[in-house]
Amino acid sequence: MSQLARTAAPVAVETGAISKAAPKAKSRSSKPMIDRYKWYEVASLYAGIAVFLFFVLAPFIEGFLVSLKPLAQLFSTPYSFIPKNGSFDAYINMWTSVPMLGMHIFNSFFISTVVTAIVVVIVVPAAYAFARFSFSGANVMLGGFLAVNMFSGAVLLIPLFRLMRSMGLLNTYWAMIVPGAAFLIPSSIWLLRTYMLRIPRELDEAAWVDGASRLYTLRRVILPLAMPGIVVVAIMTFIGAYAQQFIFALTFNSKTEFMPLPIGLFAFFGKQEVIWNELMAASFVGILPVMIVIVFLQRYLVAGLTAGAIKQ
Repeated sequence: MSQLARTAAPVAVETGAISKAAPKAKSRSSKPMIDRYKWYEVASLYAGIAVFLFFVLAPFIEGFLVSLKPLAQLFSTPYSFIPKNGSFDAYINMWTSVPMLGMHIFNSFFISTVVTAIVVVIVVPAAYAFARFSFSGANVMLGGFLAVNMFSGAVLLIPLFRLMRSMGLLNTYWAMIVPGAAFLIPSSIWLLRTYMLRIPRELDEAAWVDGASRLYTLRRVILPLAMPGIVVVAIMTFIGAYAQQFIFALTFNSKTEFMPLPIGLFAFFGKQEVIWNELMAASFVGILPVMIVIVFLQRYLVAGLTAGAIKQ
């Protein structure tokens, strides 16, 4: 017994040492990471962020300043970044220069909304199937989705034009909605499938034990948990659909009443000059729908992008 006590004593001492050292490790890990850097490291970090934000925001800032300048001041020498006698006249005159500008903005918003709805309806069950089912050809199909994203829309314009003409969709909204959704569905499946893979399979099994069907499990169990990921897919799809309308509208549509904003902005390019200040003003007004969507859904976007970043 004494031999056992002598053997257990060092173990007890080591265990006590470990238990005493544990709170220190815990307190050290609870310290904010930013406080672990020295002052010059923090300054370098913020300097790098400032440089990055400058290159990202500089074109938008310059474009906004151009919209405030009179047209004659844009070509003055030396060039001044700060507008002299700046005003918001361009934001008023642009509606007169392009009378159908409001219709163009509505068309872009409408096309992007319909594309987003179609993509979400198709992508949700497809992503669930790829995340939960094991079937032959799944990897080949996923690889094919990636291959589709490698092709630019300009490469497929001729076959798409023939397809749209055979279906009677030319000069309609659907001529821009159908190809827009087709190009955005593959990447959306990859994004949402990755999110659904993080949802534990035990939830599906528990629902099946209670007698739930696959469809009921998807609708009542998976969808509420995957909602942040679905919102991310919807926002990315809306932005992508809003940005890719130019080439499809230019090729598949010749009616002014169906033209989206990117085509409408061409009206500010005259034969003799370009109305740059009104063009910049119309561009900023045109991106307002996207900015409003992002602002209202920002918390869902952040939750979806950061989901799974920290493992509990």
